[in-house]
Amino acid sequence: MDTDMAGGKGIEEVAGWFSPLDQLLFTWFLRGQCEEPPGDLVELGVYLGKSAILVGGHLRPGDRFVVCDLFEAPADEDENRRECEGTYPGLKRSAFEDNYLMFHERLPVIVQGQTSTILDHVGSGACRFAHVDASHLYEYVARDVDSVRAMLRPTGVAVFDDFRAEHAPGTAAAVWEAVFGKGLRPICFTRNKLYGTWGDAAPMYNALIGWLTGQTGIRWDQHQISDHRLLRLWVADRPRTSQW
Repeated sequence: MDTDMAGGKGIEEVAGWFSPLDQLLFTWFLRGQCEEPPGDLVELGVYLGKSAILVGGHLRPGDRFVVCDLFEAPADEDENRRECEGTYPGLKRSAFEDNYLMFHERLPVIVQGQTSTILDHVGSGACRFAHVDASHLYEYVARDVDSVRAMLRPTGVAVFDDFRAEHAPGTAAAVWEAVFGKGLRPICFTRNKLYGTWGDAAPMYNALIGWLTGQTGIRWDQHQISDHRLLRLWVADRPRTSQW
């Protein structure tokens, strides 16, 4: 896989969890929106900025990039506070800003606080791409799902991190609840992330198959869950260009 085209030279120097495969997929989805009207790009939970750096590289005239994270601000409840202290100890907004400015001339719009406040900063239907990687507690992820659903335009793409991680059952519950109870239509998933839309998933699903057919190093297969079609993607041990 050509990870330079996905993340740009140097992105691997930034600490964080953002696989080369997901870098490629972010790039593919964002480039596929080149004919879309300007809109907001949103990231809920940024850690040290690894994925935000890539997303920020796809801003077009008229677009806006809005990120939201607690950073060093206090969490609102004990359980959320324990999660933040255990997973992201010592996280500082300045560390995110320094990393981001190594790759871009200006910072995104930064909302420092609970992700529940994001709708105060992003309008209904204004968002064309949203990445959710904040709290893993069910109540918080479910609320983030509702926020993304309100923000996202019909042709927009939502990405949910850790939806099948063993340490994040609350994320899994909230994301699958979104699929079966809140209208989220899945497109594909990797080891870490699920990609979906609240619009028509078929055009992106079919276009993704076409793109994958020309790739080396990525393996994929198709799944049917109820009335939802989705693709599973993973990195091959040896280059391969088609389904197995």
